[in-house]
Formats: sequence, structure tokens, C-alpha cells
Amino acid sequence: MRRMPYDWIHPPSDHTGELHLWPHQSLAPEGYVRFLAVTAALITLPLLPLIGTPLFWGLLPFLLLAVLGMKFALDRNRRNAQVLEMLRLGPQDAELIRRDGRGREQTWRCNRHWAQVTLHAQDGPVPNYITLRGAGREVEIGAFLSEDERKQLYSDLRQALPQANAPATEA
Repeated sequence: MRRMPYDWIHPPSDHTGELHLWPHQSLAPEGYVRFLAVTAALITLPLLPLIGTPLFWGLLPFLLLAVLGMKFALDRNRRNAQVLEMLRLGPQDAELIRRDGRGREQTWRCNRHWAQVTLHAQDGPVPNYITLRGAGREVEIGAFLSEDERKQLYSDLRQALPQANAPATEA
């Protein structure tokens, strides 16, 4: 069975609960280093017969630029994927904190007993879009998850916030 990209740090109960959600990270740090090393080696292979010629020095800056461009793209992708959403359920409050790759935080808080979780099956930006509503605001949760993972998350949230849940919307 595949591990979900979210985990209940403290399983929900009548008093507390804490859920952490994060996007998939398909390239581990070891894979990152290997990918850049293999890319650099493969780009260098055609240069070997040209060592010591003026053509070697003419091509080298462009090949280095290609490797540095790949590193920049991978670093930016990794930073953008460092999203962490934390849903904290206290005895009275529900709080959602979203921290992006640059460390910026967005916070939503409402009375736990009035918090509503809604599944927008068709009318959201992605299929099975999940929102939390309370204190006059509606916020998304887990938008970076796959469609099946959002369905499972919705089920988990309905169990954690059973008091005032809205039914799934159909479009």
C-alpha cells in the first residue's frame, strides 16, 4: 500500500489532533546529486576528443551553462515543493497553517465546532477539491494531492470534524 503524503501527527480525538500535509517529493537528495553528476558526465563525453583544441574552450561555457541551468531548475522546483500544511485541532479551535518554500505562512482559524469540510467534486480548480469553512472564510486544503488522495483526506477530515460538515457538492 502506498503511503499518503499526509500524516496525523496526533490522531484526532475529542480534544486535540494535528495533521501534516506535504506534496510528493519524487527526487530524493541522493537522486538529485546523481542526476546532476550523470548529466555533467554525459555532456562532457563529446568534449573528450576536443580537449586541447580551441573548439573545446568555445563549447565548454555553453555546456557548463546547461548544467548550471539544470541545477537552477531543480533547486527552484525543490523549493516550490517545500509546502507544509498543518491542521491543528484543539478543544475549541481549528487552525490551518500553510507554510510555503520561502517560509511565508498563511493562517486560518475558527471555532472547531463550526468548522465545515466540503468536497467540491466537479466545481473546484481540480477534481475533488477540498475546502474548510468557518469564521467567515473558506480555505483550501491539500490541493497539491492527487484526486484519490483528496478523497481519502476528505473522509479523514469528515471523521475529525463531524459536528458541522457540509455534503459533497456535485456539478
